[in-house]
Amino acid sequence: MRSIVLSVLCLVGFASTSVLAADAREPVNDRYCTTCHGTDGRGNEGVQAPRLAGMEDWYLRHQLENFRAGVRGTHPQDEEGLAMQPMAAKLSDASIDDIVGWVGSWTYVPAEPTLTGDVNAGQRLYQTCATCHGQNGEGNATFNAPALAGQNDWYLVTQLQNFMAGYRGAHPQDARGAQMRTMAKSLGNEQGIINVVAFINTLGRSK
Repeated sequence: MRSIVLSVLCLVGFASTSVLAADAREPVNDRYCTTCHGTDGRGNEGVQAPRLAGMEDWYLRHQLENFRAGVRGTHPQDEEGLAMQPMAAKLSDASIDDIVGWVGSWTYVPAEPTLTGDVNAGQRLYQTCATCHGQNGEGNATFNAPALAGQNDWYLVTQLQNFMAGYRGAHPQDARGAQMRTMAKSLGNEQGIINVVAFINTLGRSK
């Protein structure tokens, strides 16, 4: 039910954007990300839409392509992914280029922490994550690992839960997701996820 509500919210936002564009006699485009991700691109916990402002262009592009191809967002238990997948399914390569460039112009502001956990335990767990995501959570394009520092902590928790449960990263064409599934399982349990995200909240918060 939640995924249906999320999809309706996004689709309604898209329809509104199209109507406004048509009324203004402007070409209808696919710039409707702000409907769920916020007008400033800082994320929206209510619909589990993460911060896009400041996200690496190569990572955003790859995820949009994965959603479009059904590599991500098709598992029946991935409620947020199921809401996002139809939004990306209609995108052309030109639309993705345009969205990536548009999002790249937004001002980056790190997300405010919303959870607490055992930071010391999280730091120990993070050492595995640091191999790809960097000691300061800065990300690494070589490993296609996005920055974690400054991302919405509630989003990181949800995605780690999804990886751990196999709701994300199980598609045979998602090699990077499969790697993340293995890494997520090393966190052990729900508390391990909260602890490592609590530690990520302490990492460098500038871009």
